[in-house]
Amino acid sequence: MKWLKLFLSGILTFSILYALNTKFGQIPPLGKFLNPSQGIWQNDKTEDYTQQLELSHLKAEVEVIYDQDLIPHIFAQNEEDLYRAQGYVTAQNRLWQMEFQTHAAAGRLSEIIGPAALNYDREQRRKGMTFGAENTLKMMTEDPEGKAFIEAYADGVNQYIASLTPKDYPVEYKLLDYAPEPWEVKKTALLLMYMTDMLAGRDNDLEFSNLVNEIGKEQFTFLFPDFFDAIDPVIPKERDWSSWEVSIPEVPEGTYPVDPQKGYMAKPHPDNGSNNWAISPQKSASGHPILANDPHLGLNLPSIWYVMQLKTPTKNVFGATLPGALGVISGFNEHISWGVTNATRDVKDWYQIRFEDETNEKYWHDNQWKPASKRIEEISIKGEESFYDTITYTHHGPVSYDQSFKGSGSQLIGYAMKWIGHIGGNNQRTFIELNQAKNYDDYVAALQHYTAPAQNFVFSSNEGDIAMWVNGKFPNKWEEQGKFYLDGSNAAHDWQGFIPHEHNAHVKNPERGFVSSANQHPVDAEYPYYVFNDGYDMTRSRVINDYFRSKDSFDVEDFIALHNNNYNLLAAELVPVMINHMSAISLNESEQQMLAIMEAWDFNNDMDQVAPTIFQRWWPKVRNSIYDELDSLEVSVRYPFTYRTFELLRDYPEHEIMDIAATEEVETASDLIASAFSKTVAELEEMKAAGASMKWVDYKGTYAGHLLQGLPAFSRFNIPIGGNSGIVNATSKNHGPSWRMIVEMSNPPKALGIYPGGQSGNPGSHFYDNMIDRWAAGEYIDLDFMQSPAAENNLYQLTLTPTK
Repeated sequence: MKWLKLFLSGILTFSILYALNTKFGQIPPLGKFLNPSQGIWQNDKTEDYTQQLELSHLKAEVEVIYDQDLIPHIFAQNEEDLYRAQGYVTAQNRLWQMEFQTHAAAGRLSEIIGPAALNYDREQRRKGMTFGAENTLKMMTEDPEGKAFIEAYADGVNQYIASLTPKDYPVEYKLLDYAPEPWEVKKTALLLMYMTDMLAGRDNDLEFSNLVNEIGKEQFTFLFPDFFDAIDPVIPKERDWSSWEVSIPEVPEGTYPVDPQKGYMAKPHPDNGSNNWAISPQKSASGHPILANDPHLGLNLPSIWYVMQLKTPTKNVFGATLPGALGVISGFNEHISWGVTNATRDVKDWYQIRFEDETNEKYWHDNQWKPASKRIEEISIKGEESFYDTITYTHHGPVSYDQSFKGSGSQLIGYAMKWIGHIGGNNQRTFIELNQAKNYDDYVAALQHYTAPAQNFVFSSNEGDIAMWVNGKFPNKWEEQGKFYLDGSNAAHDWQGFIPHEHNAHVKNPERGFVSSANQHPVDAEYPYYVFNDGYDMTRSRVINDYFRSKDSFDVEDFIALHNNNYNLLAAELVPVMINHMSAISLNESEQQMLAIMEAWDFNNDMDQVAPTIFQRWWPKVRNSIYDELDSLEVSVRYPFTYRTFELLRDYPEHEIMDIAATEEVETASDLIASAFSKTVAELEEMKAAGASMKWVDYKGTYAGHLLQGLPAFSRFNIPIGGNSGIVNATSKNHGPSWRMIVEMSNPPKALGIYPGGQSGNPGSHFYDNMIDRWAAGEYIDLDFMQSPAAENNLYQLTLTPTK
């Protein structure tokens, strides 16, 4: 018996040791994860950056002052030292995020997550993300000064990585049981591709092609007009383009290939966008230009932004940076301020490719068989053998869909992606120059280096100028080129050239005294180049422009109020139409009560309101019932734009599209609206009976999810904030203003900023999410534009010295 007990004790001990040191599925080895000396416990501590460290390759001492919100203010004596310190300091706080996002861009998540990420990785490779990053890297490194700065940044990141032991690794490395790898310059190019895909990776070519094939061109044009009469474009309608000498390609003969397709690649969030605006001195209460920016992106932890001040003897710049990239992306210096919004231009087209045979070695183009190239992508998979994906490249770009991936139809047919993101560009040069720009001319010169993603760059200066450029590299297209699938064999369907940079839509010091953009149509129909309606905003932009037309003078408090404006213009225009259609409908008691709430609504999506909740359930039901026939199609299509749907209800209530095909009756808009309202009330009554709150803040349930698939323990839920997509305060469930900034160009500038997160990437830190509640309440922090590295009333002082 004694030996049996000893044997069983040994087996139990062995089993425990095995369990503690073995990875089961996605669970890390618990022994390593819970180890007191190097496991998760080491991450639950307060950071202290007050120290003196030696960094190799520094030319002079660098001082880093951390203020009360853990914002680093870096003071260096030269540019290379500045960017080396920026890389080191950013890695201190955001290393895992930097690496994870570049792994995601490169299609390398399977290496750390396992086979569950394989399809995502294949999609990233077939988008040509690495291909585009390689082209970007080539152009960046052809700039000797920029190359030196990027290499200095990478060196700073790597010196921080080299200082770590396993106990110091961010907690996500421990959860996933892997270690950080050296930071390569290529990773900065991948990060920029990640942003390009997020902001310029949207297209509707497949859905539009399928739809025009199903309903015909006349009906398609009726449902998807290129311009709405009510647009208030980025560049004011009074802008005169008549002095330009413009050449536009002629529309070629022939038809589009519109073979129906089911599969498509994942697309960026449809609400990826932003607001920005600036007012002139004449419209400012202080006599100084004032500028604002709030990019609308996913509400993630760690935040996509990291705020810094970067100072040398020749520049002093402050604002939001992208961890992994140089300089400030949205910010200000002593002379200018700038911000960005998504221009949502169509810079991705799809070409139907016909191959000679199943080898895909040759494809038909311009009346001849041309050689294709092959790129073999090895995708490493954690715990399994690598997966090899062979991707065919044509002169258009990668063949993303074929028989081996989401293809349909003939084996000899594929679909190639032509995307501005593949061309490469030196966007880093744009921001390096903006960071030290002194006036409007410097701003324009900096923008000429910029390729993608297409952005609306707002500008103000202490000289009193304001401006807006719709900026990027844009194909010069013939009418409707790229709206549908293109014929990959027809050379006339190729991109014929690009719009000259000086012809990108822009305006300086408009007579109205303000500039603004909110992802609306960039121009009106008078602009000489072809720009089609890609689902541009029709609500936020009009609210913003009407606001600045409402009075003669504005101040910073007015800007704060506008950032946090919850007015729902879509509802204000749509709800009266819907209610009018219900005037003759018999309602039960619950329906009468909820209709009364809607009739009394002031159309603000404030937190305690119930009407926004009713509207959010009612309106989609109406829209879906209008387009019920589209849902029955066996191919991928999209609904018409929201504003067009509103116009249909207002102006064409008895149009045949209102009729539900599955019923014998002939329905009109009144029938659809009443039926949708009845269903909405029934659903909401069930919610109330189950104890659910109908207040908008509870129904919407805004949260900031951790980048690792919303890891609950590292996320923030039930954030108390109103708004919604399509509203100036564009905060929806997990998306919204990712950075709010207001800058008054006084001397020195006065600036406010806030974002829904915190400076630290460590979930155990107070500074991981400490700004979320202030952000939700519409508050800001003063951006302390330090002129010297004074440490009074600040948290920490980090001194970086050259290695002896």
